[in-house]
Amino acid sequence: MLERVLAEGLIGPGTRVVVMLSGGRDSVCMLDLAARVVGSEEVTALHVNYGLRDDSDADERHCRALCESLGVALVVERPRRPEGPGNLQAWARDSRYAVAAGLAESPPATIVTGHTADDQVETILYRLASSPSRRALLGMRPHDGRLARPLLGFTREETTAYCEQRGLAWRDDASNAELTYARNRVRHGLLPELAKIHPAAAANVLRTAALLRDEAEVLDALVDAEVNGSEGSPRGTIALQRMQELSPALRRLVLQRLADRAAGRPVAGAARFAEQVTGLRRTGTAMLDLGAGVRAVVEGGVLRAELD
Repeated sequence: MLERVLAEGLIGPGTRVVVMLSGGRDSVCMLDLAARVVGSEEVTALHVNYGLRDDSDADERHCRALCESLGVALVVERPRRPEGPGNLQAWARDSRYAVAAGLAESPPATIVTGHTADDQVETILYRLASSPSRRALLGMRPHDGRLARPLLGFTREETTAYCEQRGLAWRDDASNAELTYARNRVRHGLLPELAKIHPAAAANVLRTAALLRDEAEVLDALVDAEVNGSEGSPRGTIALQRMQELSPALRRLVLQRLADRAAGRPVAGAARFAEQVTGLRRTGTAMLDLGAGVRAVVEGGVLRAELD
């Protein structure tokens, strides 16, 4: 595994790394590999103790002992869950990534996770069922800004074998078996059924996603050509007349790109407003809400997206 991680080049000597460490086998594997690749002194592990399970403190103690044995610095965060209803998993994810982003700010570092090929398959199938968008089929990118996922090419079976070979202990999260969570139902219900249909079902999902990501690079280049200041418009905009001339598919992609850039994150569903945007008047100023705090603005015949 070490040689393959080095060959991928997502992390390497001279890189400072922040590892998201839950204590599970995948993150333990990633932490050990990171320490071997860049040197333990260049690695900071982040463990987030949400206090949501009876064994949360035991997980934290395990992570402390592991980091001490590897000579890796550890940061432990204990966020307080907000009161009231809400998506618990989304809050937990947002909390840990916000802390990781702060740790990776200065000096600059690459944030790495232990996501594996198994996680990739589960993510694609879950998004396909819940998100009607092209992004759902692309899965997680190996490299996404400051975030890297060096283990996406490895299975959970391989990370398990690596930990056993290296004598690394890990913690099993009992909540991963609870079928109240949609992701767990994908893992324990949908995937086994797909394997009954075809034994290579999971591998075929991964191959399809890889092909689509390659093709997405071609589409992204077309979108870049439209929003990078074409026809005298400022960078990050497009003339409304030009937008009207585009094919419906390219219109959607252009609007999605403008919205994502304005928000600094994916704006789910922005593309569905493409036809309404092209119908805005060219004279004066016209606006249309794209959702998630982003709006399309046409001013002087030029379209841009901005935060409300």
